[in-house]
Amino acid sequence: MLLIKTLKNLENIAASRIQEMFPTAIVESKPRGSVGIVFVKNIDPEPDIINTIKQKVYEVEKVLPVYASCKASIDEISEAAAKVALRLISKNDTFAVRTTRRGKHEFSSVDVNIAAGSAVQSVTGALVNLSYPDKIVWIEIFHDEAFISITSGSEERKKSYPGKPNLRQVPKRIVIGQVPYVGDIEAVRRMGIRIGRAAQTFEIKSLYVTPFRPLEGFILKTFLDGVYEGIKSRYEIQKKAYSVKPHRVPVYVYDLYQFVRLKCDKPIIVTSTRGKPLVTVKDSIIDLFSKHKEIIILIGAHEGLPTGLFRAAELVIDLAPGITISTDNALTSAVIGLVTVLEESKIG
Repeated sequence: MLLIKTLKNLENIAASRIQEMFPTAIVESKPRGSVGIVFVKNIDPEPDIINTIKQKVYEVEKVLPVYASCKASIDEISEAAAKVALRLISKNDTFAVRTTRRGKHEFSSVDVNIAAGSAVQSVTGALVNLSYPDKIVWIEIFHDEAFISITSGSEERKKSYPGKPNLRQVPKRIVIGQVPYVGDIEAVRRMGIRIGRAAQTFEIKSLYVTPFRPLEGFILKTFLDGVYEGIKSRYEIQKKAYSVKPHRVPVYVYDLYQFVRLKCDKPIIVTSTRGKPLVTVKDSIIDLFSKHKEIIILIGAHEGLPTGLFRAAELVIDLAPGITISTDNALTSAVIGLVTVLEESKIG
């Protein structure tokens, strides 16, 4: 038997395609009303069959070969998982247990993970690795019945280009000085949210909101409220998605001119349409990141940055010659541009 996972509302399409490919199979879409699930019975869970489904049925997200089924009790699930693991997991493997429950039970998914994981470890001697396991024990519970599958850990991980560098640490060396957006109050808030989300997405070292002339207090407060809202929403997602605790970006408010004086001992990069194209200064960018642990980037709002500050900059760069980048996209464009340049240099 195969347990197929799809996106919601794509179950019938996937089931129809699989039925056409394997006419003798018994295909059931949304068994017991379970959305995103297709059962394929009367079929051998062979690698060739699984690969064929993956390659030809694009609606399919995961294909789990079912090696055992049992009553939905912790004891029986643990026993069944251990028996299957004895055949498919060696003592040199690492593993993790992933449990999904449908229906009401007296136990939680975590309870199952702990009990089944202990049973698997006892019979195999394998070590647990929750982040990057070699093997995954899938326990899929449907009301009073449970199904056991074991796959390679790659079934859970996204495909990655071989040798692709991990540049996640680079943005953590970047400090952004962002001039606040001024305009319609709702637009001010939206700009703040987008800038906050962008800053947290890259986990930059810190974000300074840097007005350079008197600013009405309510406008600044609205912009900051948006920034904090954007950071929080993205941070909550990262906490759930990342295997390590993400860095929450701190926010400060500083007069732009005083901020430049504060950071004058660090290399400063100014973004401006008056600057040089990014591709022409890539060697200078690589040199700055190789010599300094902290890089300052100044980003203007709709009116741009005061040109007098250009004298304090190591580099003045134009991120997209001929294109005026909107305020809410400037931070993202700057960080992506710098990271792309550094990708070739092994700086990370």
